[in-house]
Amino acid sequence: MELDELKEHIRNIPDFPKPGIVFRDITTLLLNPEAFETAVTELEKGLREKQAEKIAAIESRGFIFGAVLADRMDLGLILIRKSGKLPEDVHEEAYDLEYGTDTLEMHKDSVQPGERVLIIDDLLATGGTCAAAARLVRQAEGVIAGIGFVIELDALEGRHALQEYEIVSLIHY
Repeated sequence: MELDELKEHIRNIPDFPKPGIVFRDITTLLLNPEAFETAVTELEKGLREKQAEKIAAIESRGFIFGAVLADRMDLGLILIRKSGKLPEDVHEEAYDLEYGTDTLEMHKDSVQPGERVLIIDDLLATGGTCAAAARLVRQAEGVIAGIGFVIELDALEGRHALQEYEIVSLIHY
């Protein structure tokens, strides 16, 4: 499957989670083994050269792509989760949402000083969640080697919040 065919496997759900929003649903991409394989392979192609030592996957859909990439690239996998989900000592980082704030956490022992880390999530919108994840890695003195997304919503200008990092996005809306 060609990269430009991936869009055909994303379901568009109007007015979700609120009126005026078009939700880009990746579950239909995940249902198609060929589309999923293409997405993971293309992310790997764009990120392998970054010479990372670990992948940090953002809850929850980022876990799907991050786990497969960590396995393929023989890298450790870091889980970046919402507040209260990790059992050990954590770094935490608050970030703004359209309707309030939230907090992400990462185990303090996930990243060693100087380690190169790729951050993976399914979708880049405003960039707030991923910027918070990057701050978590940097709190642990890690280096952001690059960031990968399956989907990028260009009109929301999420790249602006992440402008200091190299970004790989497969599908643009």
